[in-house]
Amino acid sequence: MSPASEPLAVELLGHSPGQILRRYWRAMRPAFFPASVLPVVVGTAWGHAVSGAIDLAVAALALLTTMLVHAGANVINDVADEESGSDRANVDRIFPYTGGSRFIQNEILSAQAMRRFGVGLLAAALICGALLAWLKGPLVLAFGLAGVALATLYSLRPVQLAGRGVGEVAIATAFGLLPVTGAAWLQSGVVDFASLLVSVPVALWVTAILLINEVPDIAADAAAGKRTLPVRLGVGGARWVYVGLHLGALLAMVAAVATGLLSPFALVVPPFIFALALANSRDVRPVAEARERLTRAIERTLAIHAVGCLWLAVWAWRGA
Repeated sequence: MSPASEPLAVELLGHSPGQILRRYWRAMRPAFFPASVLPVVVGTAWGHAVSGAIDLAVAALALLTTMLVHAGANVINDVADEESGSDRANVDRIFPYTGGSRFIQNEILSAQAMRRFGVGLLAAALICGALLAWLKGPLVLAFGLAGVALATLYSLRPVQLAGRGVGEVAIATAFGLLPVTGAAWLQSGVVDFASLLVSVPVALWVTAILLINEVPDIAADAAAGKRTLPVRLGVGGARWVYVGLHLGALLAMVAAVATGLLSPFALVVPPFIFALALANSRDVRPVAEARERLTRAIERTLAIHAVGCLWLAVWAWRGA
């Protein structure tokens, strides 16, 4: 995969329905939707293993709700990073992976228009969540509101979790623990240690995406007061954390097999995923030193998350 070119006003402005749809679709950064969709797939698969059945309508509504939350968080994040100055000052960005959608900076949509759009997406997510609550019970709202809060407060001032050194934990929870356990509960009515353990590899793989995406943004984030792990630890420290996240994901898979949640065959692929991540860590370098290598490392990290989640979903569906 080659990095895409940044969006330009000359390509996306216009009042035709097709052009408006294209503009707002790209503003949501849909290329990153697998980071939220695949955890729901994993959780749904585990819920099927527990209950022995699957409610496809509920699963589809859960996917739609999660995508809307993710899209809204992406748009709100763009607004927050424009207000803090981090995206506008980010000369080291690797588009489309870091530095935001560039819609505000490239004058495709104003910050006010993006804010309204982001709020609208989150409102649509809450409507879908209310429908899920009507179908499955009020606990759905606890999962949904927690996810919305973490995904938006990651970047929004005055809370700005990313600026307080807990952004990575927030994303691990919002895009790992909550969607997996929530989707599992929708199918099985159960939230227990097993569903939490199944969510751990997903949470760690998605955190690795965030971590490596933060490396090119170190200078801009530091200037804007975003105390991400790479800002605090430097590139070398981030490299070790990256390896640790993938090692933790492997150990969580081992634990799931050892406790009888998954078949031993579920361990066929994870060691290869970890080996790829270990090799990939050598390309976690300063962007000024090795931009192309870091870009490939980001793309391989996205692939690791996708392959890992799909593999886990297959074996979660089958159970032990």
